[in-house]
Amino acid sequence: IVVGGGALLTWGLAHVLDLDAGLATGIFAGAMTSTPGLAAAMASGDEIGSSAVVGYGVAYPFGVIGVVLFVQLLPRLLSKPLDDGEEEESPLEQITRCVVEVTNPAMVGRSITDETLTAIGTCRVSRILKEQRMVPVSYEDTFSSGQKVLLVGDRRAIKIATDLLGRATTDKPILDTEEERQVLTLTAKSVTGRLLAEIDPLKNHGVVVTRISRMEMPFVPDVNTRLEPHDRLTVVGSRKQLEAFSKFIGHHPFASSETSLLSLAIGLALGIILGLWQIPLPGGTSFSLGLAGGPLLVALFLGHLGRVGGIVGHIPRPTRMLLQEMGLVFFLADAGIRGGASLLSALKDQGIQIFIVGAIVTIVPILIGYSMARWVFKMPLAQSLGGICGGMTSTPALGAITAKTTRQAPIVSYATVYPVAVILMAVLAKVLIQVIP
Repeated sequence: IVVGGGALLTWGLAHVLDLDAGLATGIFAGAMTSTPGLAAAMASGDEIGSSAVVGYGVAYPFGVIGVVLFVQLLPRLLSKPLDDGEEEESPLEQITRCVVEVTNPAMVGRSITDETLTAIGTCRVSRILKEQRMVPVSYEDTFSSGQKVLLVGDRRAIKIATDLLGRATTDKPILDTEEERQVLTLTAKSVTGRLLAEIDPLKNHGVVVTRISRMEMPFVPDVNTRLEPHDRLTVVGSRKQLEAFSKFIGHHPFASSETSLLSLAIGLALGIILGLWQIPLPGGTSFSLGLAGGPLLVALFLGHLGRVGGIVGHIPRPTRMLLQEMGLVFFLADAGIRGGASLLSALKDQGIQIFIVGAIVTIVPILIGYSMARWVFKMPLAQSLGGICGGMTSTPALGAITAKTTRQAPIVSYATVYPVAVILMAVLAKVLIQVIP
């Protein structure tokens, strides 16, 4: 709604004010703070690209400042704080641990690996109290009355497991984390792609995988979790068993920071091919995703799957940041050089009206999107504002929200909307070039 509304508004104002296609599309990309949208417009030719850069430069400040001010001022105007308790708890619960005393007679005598407890999913029994010390569990361990066990998982799963086993305690467990816990990086091809249930770490190796970190996102695995290359596994067990399991999964401490240049090259090549493909439109015209939309779609596909054959969808964060910053600097430098020559002439011909158009294309879609989110879809305030930031592809605005709330709702909403918005902007930028005279 936000992106589509911005495109329709740009098309209408371009017809009313007689703006050329390149300038109008640049204003659309700038108001939405969309570099891929600008890249798609620049791919349509030098003349259109130069006009697009001018429009982008004029509207971009409105896009950046407008969204940031909106998300900061709106809660104050409504006298409604973001942490007003109306949102449900985020599904991205913090991983925690709890010592539980077994008091349920129905669980006494059952194995630690009992299917009833396994069905809870994101919760693990990692240790058991023996001789006043929490030690790693073994496959042969069973539950006994009054026994104390250490659960690791998200808060909801731990609450369910606690109700099943008995009662939570306030005990502070004494753990040997130096000898009995390690973080191991998965590299072995024989393990990659297999379910955790298939390798059954506790039965076959005497260790428990309490959590997995993938793309810097930690989570508690269940039996149906599929292991991916460079997963970082937090494993609990004896020193000897940890060493054996480390060799089994091909632990390589620096694997998660290594970049597969072959996967990167193949992904870029596929993205370029997809971006150059001409997609037919009614009336005999066609458009392409361009060098922004094509690689973006392929990256989303590979990032979601994690791995396609030998192509890995994981790029370490330092590499991603380097490519992102370098690419953005080079792109904007090229755009500035190409558009700078026509900046003054465009301002002279169009005057102050292009600044007004930039402000309108920024503000109106925000208001429409917020109204739909709050009163049609009944979304909470924090979730609505996060979605607005995603729709406008505004990371600074998201930062302004997260600085004022501890909730995950704005981040989840932003992350859900952002890919859709970026793809739509790249596509609609191409469409605007075609439909504006």
